[in-house]
Amino acid sequence: NLIAQSQSGTGKTAAFVLAMLSRVDTSLKFPQVLCLSPTYELAIQTGEVAAKMAQFCPDIQLQYAVRGEEVARGAKLACHIIIGTPGKILDWGVKFRAFDLKKVRVFVLDEADVMIATQGHQDQCIRIHKHLAKDCQMMFFSATYEREVMEFAEYIVENPMIIRLKREQESLNNIKQYYVRCRSQDEKYQAIQNIYGVITVGQAIIFCHTRKTASWLAGKMSKDGHSVAVLSGDLTVEQRLAVLDRFRQGHEKVLITTNVLSRGIDVEQVTIVVNFDMPMDQQGQADCETYLHRIGRTGRFGKNGIAINLVDSEKSMDICRTIEGHFLKQIHHLDADNVDEIEKIGS
Repeated sequence: NLIAQSQSGTGKTAAFVLAMLSRVDTSLKFPQVLCLSPTYELAIQTGEVAAKMAQFCPDIQLQYAVRGEEVARGAKLACHIIIGTPGKILDWGVKFRAFDLKKVRVFVLDEADVMIATQGHQDQCIRIHKHLAKDCQMMFFSATYEREVMEFAEYIVENPMIIRLKREQESLNNIKQYYVRCRSQDEKYQAIQNIYGVITVGQAIIFCHTRKTASWLAGKMSKDGHSVAVLSGDLTVEQRLAVLDRFRQGHEKVLITTNVLSRGIDVEQVTIVVNFDMPMDQQGQADCETYLHRIGRTGRFGKNGIAINLVDSEKSMDICRTIEGHFLKQIHHLDADNVDEIEKIGS
C-alpha cells in the first residue's frame, strides 16, 4: 500500500499505470483494477496514458466509467481495468452489480487530495472502499497533501509506504516564478503584451478568477492577433475536451481559463503560465494548493517553465507573499516595461 506525493509533471500517472498493468491476470475476465479520478477530463487523460502503455499487452482490456458510458442492466463487465469517476464506479459496482468490488486487486486514487477534500467525492470513495477486499492494494497519488487530507489517507490505507515531499520541494526548481506590479486590468494586459513582444512563447495558459475577465481578455488578445481559446465551467464536458484537444494539437497558442484546468491536465508545449488573477479560496485567502497546480502546467518532465503573477492591489501582493512563504521559494520582481529584464527571463 502506498501514499505518494510528487511534483506536477514528474510522472505520477506513468508510475501508477505501470503498477496497474503489472497486476492484471488476463486469464481472468473481470475487473481487477480500479482507478478513480476527480473529473471526466482527467479520467480520459489517464485512460489515454494507460492505452498507450498497454499497447504491448494486447490482451488487457480497459473500460471508462464516466458520464456517457452505460452498462446494460444485468450485464457483467469482462474488462480488466476500470478508469473513471467515483459516482459512476459506485453505480456500476454497488447499484447495478456489473462487477464484484471484492475481486478488485488494486485501487488507485489519483489527485487524492481533491478526492478526499471534496465532501461528495470523499463520501463516494469511502463507500467504494468499504466494498473492497481486505488485501486489495491501495495507492494514493497527489502533488499536494494538507494535514487533514494526510490523516484521512492514513486512516483509509492500512500500513502504507509513505513518500512525502518537504514544503520547499513541492514547487519545481525548473519553473522560474515572477510577479509584476500593475495598477489596473489594462496594465495587466499591457504586461502580457510586453512579454509577448520580447520573448518567444511556445504555448501559454492564463488563469483568471472569473468567466467575465476570461472573455474580456480573450477578446483583447484575439483583436491583437493572438490565437486564443477559452475554457471555463459553463462549457459542457464534450466542449471542454474539444477545446483541450485543439490546444494540445497547437491550433491555439493561448488558453485562457478559470480554475477548471489547474489540475493534472498535461500539455507539453506550455512554456508560460500567467496568473492574471492570484488564486484565492472562498474566504479570499491565498490558495497555495491551487497555485502549485496552476504553475505545474508548465515545466513538465524537466523542461524549463516560467510562471508570471500579475499583482494589482495590496491584497494580491499579500497573497503573492503568502505563497512565497508557504513554499519557501522566492517569487522575483519583474519590471514588465524593461525589455532587458524580460529578455533575461526568456534566456
